[in-house]
Amino acid sequence: MKFATTRLALLALPLTLGLAACGKKDDAGGPAAQSAAALPTVAPPAGKAWSDVVSKNADGGYVMGNPDAPIKLIEFGSLTCPHCAEFEEKGFPKLRDTYVNSGRVSLEFRNFVRDPFDTTMAMLTHCGSPDSFFALTQQVYANQKDIFAKLQPAAKEIQAMNLPPAQMFGVMADKGGLIDFFGARGIARDQAMACLANSKTAEALASDTQTAGDKYTISGTPTFIVNGKNVDVATWEQLEPILQRAGAR
Repeated sequence: MKFATTRLALLALPLTLGLAACGKKDDAGGPAAQSAAALPTVAPPAGKAWSDVVSKNADGGYVMGNPDAPIKLIEFGSLTCPHCAEFEEKGFPKLRDTYVNSGRVSLEFRNFVRDPFDTTMAMLTHCGSPDSFFALTQQVYANQKDIFAKLQPAAKEIQAMNLPPAQMFGVMADKGGLIDFFGARGIARDQAMACLANSKTAEALASDTQTAGDKYTISGTPTFIVNGKNVDVATWEQLEPILQRAGAR
């Protein structure tokens, strides 16, 4: 699937939860590269683990871990992508606990929005402080099937309303149960509705998705970038050896 070519195109896509541009890649990332020397671990700040250190950067990404880590991993993920949820379940715990907490790898997550539901959930994960971002994202993935079950029946009704984005995202979240879902996880209703009414956030998500798609030739999610290179894998089983060959072992 070719991604949107205009800044706001992603805000007007049909309200569906399909699998377009979400899927596993068949290969294992090409020929194995020569392994780099093993990197030393780096101690975190006193009283913290590196996974407690989170900041938002100018590219719209949230970075967990040592900001000076020699191995910089970027994950482009969609909150409506089942394969991204599978990676979150199978790979994220070990990625965080073994690799990020070693200080050798930093993890940057960037939302790669595919549809209005995706945009709505991404806006809500951005609604709290940077410290809450990864926990909220993890909760969305862990409950993705239940969220879909509530969102999909509301899709036709919301589509028929033909609302502008400033109203659509709030209505979508309310009718789809997202206000209650995020409310149970620390994002109050008034706070959530204010975030969803901010069209600049939605525009930035769409624009960042287009920019990243062009820069890294992203054709689907999840996509992983290691030290600036698209490594063309989509599963933890494929990604972990690449991190190890880069010195995280």
